[in-house]
This record gives sequence, C-alpha cells and structure tokens, in this order.
Amino acid sequence: MKRLLVFAFIGFLAQLIDGALGMAYGVTSSSLLLTFGIAPAVASASVHLSEVVTTAASGVSHVKFGNVDKKLVYQLIIPGSIGAFLGATFLSNIPGELARPYVSIFLLLLGIYVLVRFLFNFKPVVENKTMNVPKKQSIPLGFFAGFMDATGGGGWGPIATPVLMSKKGMSARKVVGTVDTSEFAIAVSASLGFFISLGWSQVNWLWVSALIIGGVVAAPIAAWLVQKLHPQLMGVLVGGFIILVNSRTLFTTWIDNSSIYPYLYVSIFVGWFAAIAFTVSKLYRVSAKGIKQTRRI
Repeated sequence: MKRLLVFAFIGFLAQLIDGALGMAYGVTSSSLLLTFGIAPAVASASVHLSEVVTTAASGVSHVKFGNVDKKLVYQLIIPGSIGAFLGATFLSNIPGELARPYVSIFLLLLGIYVLVRFLFNFKPVVENKTMNVPKKQSIPLGFFAGFMDATGGGGWGPIATPVLMSKKGMSARKVVGTVDTSEFAIAVSASLGFFISLGWSQVNWLWVSALIIGGVVAAPIAAWLVQKLHPQLMGVLVGGFIILVNSRTLFTTWIDNSSIYPYLYVSIFVGWFAAIAFTVSKLYRVSAKGIKQTRRI
C-alpha cells in the first residue's frame, strides 16, 4: 500500500512538472521506478501506459486554457509516433540488467541538458500568434524525440520543448501546451510497441493505476500553473532532480565503495543548490529592474 501511495505521488509530481514545463513526466517517473529495481523496459512500459491517460487529461486542460498550437501538434505526432514505436521495440529486446545503467546515462544526460539549457540559455520570447516550424525540422525532431522517449522512458518533452523554445517568436506557454498535448499520440504508440514486444503480463497494473491517479489530479493544476510560474526556475529544479536520481543508479552499478556515496551526493546537492540560488537571484534582479523602470515612467 505504501508503494502505491509513493507511485501516486510520483505520478502527481511528475505530471505537475511536465504540465507546467513541457517535460519530465517520463524522465522523472522512469528515473524513480528504476531506483525501485524495476527493469528498464517494464518501467518505460508502465510510464507510457500511464501517460496514455495523463497526457489526455493534460491535453484537454491545455486546450481549455488556450495553450496549444493545433497545427504544430499534427506536425509532430506522426513522426513522433513512428519513432516511439520503434524505440519501444528496440528497448524490449535488450536484457534489463544490461540496459539499466545505459538508460540512466541517457536520462542523466537529459537532466544535464535541461539544467544547462534553463540555467544559462533561457531567453524570454515575444509571442507570435502561430508557431511556424517547417516540416523539414518538425519531422526529424518528432522522430528523434519519440524514439528517445520510448528507449529512455522519457525524452519527448526534454528534447522537443527546448528545441522549440529556442526558436524566435515561440511562446513558452504554447510550446509547453503543444508538446504536452502531442505526447498523447507518442504514449499510445510506445505502449503499442511494448505490448507487441513484452505483452501485458509483465506490467504491474496497480503501479500504472497509481501513476495515472496522481497524474490526472495534477494535470489541470499544471495547465493553470504554466500561465503563472516562471519556467526558468522550474527547468533548473527538474534538471537537478533528474541528475540526482540517475546518479544514484550509476553509483550503485559502477562504484563498489559505498563509503564515498555521501560525498558524491553532497557534491550534487551543492551544485544544484548553487544553480537554484543563481536562478532566483537572476530573476529577482530582472524583476527589480523592471519595477524601477516602471516607476521612472
């Protein structure tokens, strides 16, 4: 019962972050499931099955709040679905113990990318009414993000969201809503791939149900928060969290001397805290400067 409550909280936290930031449901959930000793393919399958419901709830919520560019959704879902199906089939044919550390490396690299992207390269954008992304860019982006999402248990948001936000005129609010809404098709395709390769017998439906319940509760809250909270700080928080969780898997797999674990964890916490403090300070200075300019006017 305690584990189910923990999984429900994981689903809630992951969807809250994902719905407000456009990434991290799969990465966060998969990372935590791996720490419970669940095989990578089973963990990714469980996450994607739960995402079929949570992304649907998130998509409806984002549409309701006007956070979605429907044209871009259609551009992303076809190549993304193909990539997710192939990625799920690929992962299902790799032995779990062999794949676990390498999946964690992938997730760790995503965490570092998210942290660096939002810590140093985040730039506010001037919102355009429509987000024009050529098909020659959206097709490879969708395919690659979908494939990596299925193989790593997360990656659709961490790959698609920063790439889209890097383009001029892209609204953070609409990028997040569009990526979150399109993820429904990715989750369905990945789940189909896992079903064909693994079958349903290896999936623990109680765990999936717990993740779904937590995610559905968080979906409308996150869609509202995306209009209220600054995404840069959340990006730094998510990136550091992903790094911390996946570092644990790598430490326990490749470092036999457990006595040095505390020092490694402290180093990660210190770096993460410094990044958070830097971001908060930066946002405070920008806010204070804006208030002073307003008063002068």
